[in-house]
Amino acid sequence: MSRIFYGYWIVVAGFLTQFVAVGMANYVVGAFLVPMTEEFAWTRAEFTASRSLGQLIFAVTGILIGARIDKVGGRPFIVAGSLVLSLSMFGLGSVRSLEQWLFINGLLLTTGSAMLGNLSVNVTLGKWFVEKRGKAVALAGMGISLAGIVLPPFATVLVDNFGWRQSWRMLGAMSLLMTLPAAFAVRRRPEDYYLHPDGYSGEDVAAGRGAAARRDYENSMTRAEAMRTSSFYFLVLAFGLFQISITVMLTQTIPLMTDAGYSRLVASSMISLASVPAFLSKPFWGIMIDRHDPKKLAGLGAAVTGISIVLIVWSVDQRLDFWVYAAFLLMGIGWGGLLPLQEVIWASVFGRRYLGSVRSTAMPFTFGMSAVGPILVASYYDSAGSYDVALMVIATCNLASALMLSSLKAQPPH
Repeated sequence: MSRIFYGYWIVVAGFLTQFVAVGMANYVVGAFLVPMTEEFAWTRAEFTASRSLGQLIFAVTGILIGARIDKVGGRPFIVAGSLVLSLSMFGLGSVRSLEQWLFINGLLLTTGSAMLGNLSVNVTLGKWFVEKRGKAVALAGMGISLAGIVLPPFATVLVDNFGWRQSWRMLGAMSLLMTLPAAFAVRRRPEDYYLHPDGYSGEDVAAGRGAAARRDYENSMTRAEAMRTSSFYFLVLAFGLFQISITVMLTQTIPLMTDAGYSRLVASSMISLASVPAFLSKPFWGIMIDRHDPKKLAGLGAAVTGISIVLIVWSVDQRLDFWVYAAFLLMGIGWGGLLPLQEVIWASVFGRRYLGSVRSTAMPFTFGMSAVGPILVASYYDSAGSYDVALMVIATCNLASALMLSSLKAQPPH
């Protein structure tokens, strides 16, 4: 029996680290919004500013570590990120002021999440897989969706039973136990261990298989070369518009629905509900990506997300429970495709050799855009007392992203 290709162990590690990195930075935050803002008399915009700041910190961290991931691999950064994120969550249990909240949650926790999560994992997977890249990234990305299913109601139950301070500490301990062991499974690239991408043997490569991986490597662009192409900025804008909806809905769904009369548990369960199809659809997206044009699939995913937000605004306002549930399920399908589509498109356009450097350079643009979304939506609520118009603008951003991605010129084959 042939041995399991080592790249799949990295997929497992990426599943665990992304569960924690994205889950603790984004999915649990909504459960803390009401109790923390009520205790400290913060506005929702002030509370949400930590995540908007976090988006910018995520981008800066990406720039600092992206090129280093290409050289030394993701393991050192995942280890460091595990420690920083976990200690930050312990620190959040002792917050006494808005400044402390912004510093610990917006700066420290996000730095740990950035080192631990998407960039380190997906750049590494992009080097271990080429022909099977869509499936590998999608399977590892299922950890993010599982976090969305499990963590919002779990964090809400913790907060309601143990208080928000003790809940941050408990989540911090769980994070450390899950991510630190996984970090040591990560390896830089298959060639360092006399292996080949996608699990091909030396005999396979000699027989002509794995040619796509060779072309991908040989045609890779450096950071400077990528930034001289129009495709770089086109993808930045398109995926930035797509990502806005995620950061907004993760932070504002619970207050949106509780304002309309839903309970906190029901409201927090909506993100979990959306995460179920996001989780289940990821393997389907991965298979489709490896077989069909990723740009058209990305346009479809963005369109589905935009339509779902329009449906959410209408159904929540009218208290039409069936359509509320249907809208969140639909949104989850759109979200399910974003991560694998984005990573595969970036890797296929610019190659795997300098992927960390190229992806990290795009982050200030895409995360800067998504950072603006939550704070503007929360500020609009603070002034107007309603989310409706702001969320319709967010839906429009997704539809614009759909048009851009669908019209992206076909890239040369691997």
